[in-house]
Amino acid sequence: QVYLEESGGGSVQAGGSLRLSCVRSPYDAYCMGWFRRPEREPVATIDRDGVTNYANSVKGRFTISADNANYTLYLQMNNLKPEDTATYVCAAGLRCPTLSPAFFGFWGQGTQVTVSP
Repeated sequence: QVYLEESGGGSVQAGGSLRLSCVRSPYDAYCMGWFRRPEREPVATIDRDGVTNYANSVKGRFTISADNANYTLYLQMNNLKPEDTATYVCAAGLRCPTLSPAFFGFWGQGTQVTVSP
């Protein structure tokens, strides 16, 4: 079992920024990703080689990064919009050729992000 715990959520006004973190138990995940609940809407993924993939809605505003030595995943969110309001969940998987959540087998509980107009 892989343990994932997110943090960094909160309430901000539109245009503001937040940085989410996700710490996982030692697991050699090839791919990590951020998704929005409840539909597991893809936000961004990053593989072990540092190749990133973003949903069109967040391109240019969000940046995904990983500190693999410390099993930590990040999501820097800038210029937040009210439509970014959601519970953000991190996930781990063995591969991620696309943004589909189907490639991810381990999921955290999520951290709430609320963006007011």
